[in-house]
Amino acid sequence: MALKTYGTMAVDWEQRIDFDRLRKERLARAKALLAKSEMGALLCFDMNNVRYITATHIGTWAQDKISRFTLLPQNDEPILWDFGSAAKHHQLNCPWLGERSRAGISLLRGAMSPEMGRAEDVARKIKIELEMRGLHNQPLGIDVVEPPILFALQKEGITVVDGQQLMSDARVIKTQDEISLLNTSAMMVDAAYEELYRAMRPGFSENQAVGLASKVLYDLGSEYVEGVNAISGERCNPHPHVFSDRILRPGDPVYFDILHSYMGYRTCYYRSFAIGYGSPALVDAYSRCRDYLDAAISLIRPGRNTAEIASVWPKAQEFGFPNEEAAFALQFGHGIGLAIWEKPVISRLVSLEHSYELKPGMVFALETFWPSKDGWSAARIEEEIVVTETGHEVITRFPAEKLLVAGTRYISADGPLATTREHDPPPSSRIVEMVEASARTEAGASR
Repeated sequence: MALKTYGTMAVDWEQRIDFDRLRKERLARAKALLAKSEMGALLCFDMNNVRYITATHIGTWAQDKISRFTLLPQNDEPILWDFGSAAKHHQLNCPWLGERSRAGISLLRGAMSPEMGRAEDVARKIKIELEMRGLHNQPLGIDVVEPPILFALQKEGITVVDGQQLMSDARVIKTQDEISLLNTSAMMVDAAYEELYRAMRPGFSENQAVGLASKVLYDLGSEYVEGVNAISGERCNPHPHVFSDRILRPGDPVYFDILHSYMGYRTCYYRSFAIGYGSPALVDAYSRCRDYLDAAISLIRPGRNTAEIASVWPKAQEFGFPNEEAAFALQFGHGIGLAIWEKPVISRLVSLEHSYELKPGMVFALETFWPSKDGWSAARIEEEIVVTETGHEVITRFPAEKLLVAGTRYISADGPLATTREHDPPPSSRIVEMVEASARTEAGASR
């Protein structure tokens, strides 16, 4: 293994993740792309972009509020406006920001109504900084924004352009410390799957699985368990993308997607199981699912492209969907970093006509799905892969080469019950003879 796995602590006796280097290299990537662009400055409200540029974080409760914002001017350092006392905290504890951490409150996703003037206040703050640097007549790139703030900026005479793609491009190649953090994050999910495998049995529920996986991750130091997609039984096909309180039963298919972050860096990591035993139809579906995934993984190396990967996956019509939009994300690849979905996206929907070249430092997840012939069960598998200088390395290590069977191994008088068998097997030859003999007896008695 080329990538090292560390604990979650910093130590004095070993060089591990260098957070100062992480901060500097992320900011340098954003600055370099900004310098090549038409933009005079970049304004970010997306918390992932704010973290990438400023190396600040105030908890995942703020993830969807669009309330924090940072301005990165050309040839200058970023300015952060943060939530109340968080700004003071950064001044005291983030020396790379210092007095450039300021209090600033926007609209809280509409909770503050237009007459309160918050949109205009934000726009004035931005215009002042741009004017001080002679950048007010140059385009301002924005990643995401609430409409009133957009309108207020335009009213101030500022030309707003798309800055989201610049930040997506900055984040597509990971630094060595980002890759280490992604590897650590995946290691924590390895451990969560180990505990799930030990715990799953008839009577265990999907929501119990979510609770167990979340506890393991938080105990190991997870910053945020975004979701544990626990899907079982007949819920497996079609994929509902949300867990329930369904109880596991013998013979059930079960698959999970575990999404969490360590120091901001995410996982998207599926595994499939059978409870007690798997049907031949499920085993076949798993094999097909694995083959499509392995075919894609075999293509991962610098110089290949996302169209080549998408082309080895089946068309939507081959597994029960009318078109690629209806089947979207079932045969899928996506970059992963501070967000679950980053560039490059790999899908037959877009990649065959709009491909990306694979480059060292890209990290992405590949996930496949295949429905069983029985019409209700299905398999789902996903691996996270780092593109290296010479090929690739898979960083998701919980076993998935074959379908794993979880739960009690049942022992009959004749020995262990088979782990591949039908839910409702066809009658044996002895039973057929018994039924036929009974029918003959009844027919003779009626004469």
